[in-house]
Amino acid sequence: MADKKIMVQVRNLKKNFGKLEVIKDLSVDISEGEVVVLLGPSGSGKSTFLRCLNQLETVSGGSITIDGSLITDKHVDINKVRENIGMVFQHFNLFNNKTVLGNIMLAPVELKVMNKADALEKAMALLKRVGLSDKADAYPAQLSGGQKQRVAIARALAMNPDIMLFDEPTSALDPEMVGEVLAVMKELAAEGMTMVVVTHEIGFAREVADRILFMDGGYIVEEGTPEEILNHPKEARTIDFLNKVL
Repeated sequence: MADKKIMVQVRNLKKNFGKLEVIKDLSVDISEGEVVVLLGPSGSGKSTFLRCLNQLETVSGGSITIDGSLITDKHVDINKVRENIGMVFQHFNLFNNKTVLGNIMLAPVELKVMNKADALEKAMALLKRVGLSDKADAYPAQLSGGQKQRVAIARALAMNPDIMLFDEPTSALDPEMVGEVLAVMKELAAEGMTMVVVTHEIGFAREVADRILFMDGGYIVEEGTPEEILNHPKEARTIDFLNKVL
């Protein structure tokens, strides 16, 4: 990845909730087109780190630069930066009073990135891409968990983001629905999307990640390729964690 441009640059990141230090000192670069998977026990700071990357959490210290914009600068237009960052949440966060199409078209139309006709065309293309063309007029309550999450991915892609953040996108799903969501994510990775993924799906990490960051206690304890981290971990904490989950 040495010749690729740096898409995400994090320096000495800290995040406290009151006296609780969730991220203590974290620095990392993520290159364009790289798929980075964050592994680690619950409470290690993975999801908080992800939420800091689009300023859903205000950082307590350090800096984050996304595609050249210093997003931790209080003068930056964070909404403008967020247009470039797709986010997929654990619990879908769809609008229940809108159809599948309505959910996907909402941001591009509201933010005046596209007119309605273009947004409709884009939304239909995205639904086809995630295998849900027949659900355009359905409401979220009529969908399975796996279908909802695929709609959420399509919605995030509607703004043509350069980077996608996934916060445990399969952990709320029944086991048989996990595969359909991971398949869409694998396709995105194959197309060169820059992705940062918090997940417990070790198989996905092994197959798709360019790099795994193992986090614990608010730090990156160890990082490397899936082969290095999953097959030859060096740190005692990583070894202990993998022994429990593999």
